Amino acid sequence: MKKHLILLSGFLFFFMTPLIAQEEIAVEQVIVSLFEGMKNKQEELLRNAFHPDAIMQTVVHAESGSTIASNSVADFLNRVMNTPEGTVLNERILDYQIKVDGHMATAWTPFEFYVNDVFSHCGVNSFQLIKTIDGWKIIYIIDTRRKNCGI
Repeated sequence: MKKHLILLSGFLFFFMTPLIAQEEIAVEQVIVSLFEGMKNKQEELLRNAFHPDAIMQTVVHAESGSTIASNSVADFLNRVMNTPEGTVLNERILDYQIKVDGHMATAWTPFEFYVNDVFSHCGVNSFQLIKTIDGWKIIYIIDTRRKNCGI
């Protein structure tokens, strides 16, 4: 009996691991397309990355403690699409740490942000995504931003 349980566990692990890896790749691709859309001012890529109810927030550091600044996806899209001609916004993701559980995923992505190849700031994005009938969609982003990044 013990041997059957070990074999069943091994069988499940062998076949489930590739499925989880595929979901992690799909989640990563949503984030890649978001920043590709931002860099190239492609509104459709930007819009397709988000769930209609998505929330965006930033941790704002102050001497008296941190606060949160909120931003709508519509405002984000507007700011990106109205960036002056010739200005390139390039968020370079340094690493992807993705966890998936069924139809929910989280991604932790340290980044460096450049405007026209000039360093602006760095930080970390924390993404929450859900799997919809249309695929993975970002439902929540919170990020940090700082200037002293060891660059």
